[in-house]
Amino acid sequence: MNATVPARLAALRHAMQQHGVAACIVPSADPHLSEYLPGHWQARAWLSGFDGSAGTLVVTAQHAGLWTDSRYFSQAEKQLDGSGFALMKLRVPHTPEHLLWLAERLHDGDVVAVAGDSLPLSAQRQMEAVFGERGARLRTDLDLPGAIWTDRPALPRAPVTEHPPAYAGATRADKLARLRAAMRRQGASHHLLSSLDDIAWLTNLRGSDVECNPVFLAHLLVPAEGGATLFAGRGKFDDALVARLAADGIAVADYAATSDALADLPADGALLYDPARVVAAVAAAIPARTKRVEAANPSTAFKAVKSADELDHIREVMRRDGAALAGAFREIEQQLAAGKPLTELDVHRLVHAARAAQPGFAGESFATIAGYQANGALPHYRATQASHSALKAEGLLLVDSGGQYLGGTTDITRVLALGPTTAEQRRDASLVMKGMIALSRARFPKGASGPQLDALARAPLWAAGCDYGHGTGHGVGYFLNVHEGPQSIRPPVAGGALVALEPGMVTSIEPGLYKPGRHGIRHENLAVVVEADRTEFGDFLAFETLTLCPFDRRALDLQLLGPDERAWLDDYHATVRAALAPLLKGADLAWLERHCAPLGG
Repeated sequence: MNATVPARLAALRHAMQQHGVAACIVPSADPHLSEYLPGHWQARAWLSGFDGSAGTLVVTAQHAGLWTDSRYFSQAEKQLDGSGFALMKLRVPHTPEHLLWLAERLHDGDVVAVAGDSLPLSAQRQMEAVFGERGARLRTDLDLPGAIWTDRPALPRAPVTEHPPAYAGATRADKLARLRAAMRRQGASHHLLSSLDDIAWLTNLRGSDVECNPVFLAHLLVPAEGGATLFAGRGKFDDALVARLAADGIAVADYAATSDALADLPADGALLYDPARVVAAVAAAIPARTKRVEAANPSTAFKAVKSADELDHIREVMRRDGAALAGAFREIEQQLAAGKPLTELDVHRLVHAARAAQPGFAGESFATIAGYQANGALPHYRATQASHSALKAEGLLLVDSGGQYLGGTTDITRVLALGPTTAEQRRDASLVMKGMIALSRARFPKGASGPQLDALARAPLWAAGCDYGHGTGHGVGYFLNVHEGPQSIRPPVAGGALVALEPGMVTSIEPGLYKPGRHGIRHENLAVVVEADRTEFGDFLAFETLTLCPFDRRALDLQLLGPDERAWLDDYHATVRAALAPLLKGADLAWLERHCAPLGG
């Protein structure tokens, strides 16, 4: 734990006292409400020492707490030790959500501060309603962590590039025309976008301002008629790209000029924006005279459904990615068999090097999770130089990794048996496999949503008295964010929208089972929703598995799989072998043949 964390907490409380603030909330967010943040907006991690991707701090004069979910309980307990912050476990009995917890402790006249550039407009409204019932007031004009963060990183300045037309599919002009048609249907004269993947998709541009996500900091203002303005900073674009954007009616302006442009909206204008994807600080610049049309960004639904051309590129990327992993996994096996010392860090290195040798590789889609034995029980574990485990020729290694390619984004988890395994490990891996197969084979009516399908993957685990604390599937971008909406496969949430799965949507299928201190299991493939058949009851859909890489069947108890499940595994491995064999040779091809051989019996 960083020794300066308690001093930072003390400095924050001093700033709170100076400004008459009773409580300060520090979310994990930036002005674009991204999942992964540039260093400039990692105030929550800087202040507390907890560097997981999700969590919210609440600081009062007497208490400092971090609210996070079960993916990060073990990590947070270690990183918060001695920090002055207490772990507040989300979604467990007797632990209220942070807003309700704080509201119970507020008094009439109290002030709560949250930086407006890190707070969705929808959350601002919720806080004002909850705190208002206690007579407390919310201030979004105070960035107290920023005020004490003297060495705060600068805004990223990485260049913006164009997604090559051979991969991008539809042109900018076509995408903007489709967007404008949706705007007119909703009666909007203008549309504001702040979500970075929406902007990158619409403009066919990519960047590297956010680790592992090929996006760039920007806001985009699109009129229903005429040109659009991209607020990203002229210095990030070369002259030729600026000229091509101008030819498509897109002007480049300073990043900080967004508020001024909103203030200049016409008196009779109607602005479309998503209150869950625009922060309070930006929304504050919208004139009172401007009609507000609040709805989801149309582009979010557009980009979720991949075109036939995009899917062709994705399928080829899956072949290349699978071939890379076959080589990396073979190398791990071979080096361990030869007695060479390996650690979790070596797994990351070998996987990255194998992917980097593939055509069109642009980087990782997230930091590789290589968790050996007990570390596999931490869903978002990350080995570091200071804390990692050595591998042995025994037990299980969980490897969750992904790549960014010009032709698509990958995300895959495999559990490798490095040597002898226990009956418990094989049982658990088999239960998770049964859940993966059940969902992968699902047929479902058109209009069904992820929350309606989630139980299919959990049922085999539930039958054994087990469960897992994360969602079963998330959307995946096209050379974009590895986590993409609007679809997801997870348990139903009260009041949550049910987004229908549509043909062309790509989602992960990743059930798991985690036993802290012992081992963790997660099997993960990506799949695309496809049309299945039509019956007297309507149209039905199914999943086509996209990921191409063998499962390590040595980690399974095959006796726990039924004939249909064993047949699914054999069919999958036959597909993998046919797809990858032309890309491999020598020891890598032999490894593939061995791991894809029919089960028999």
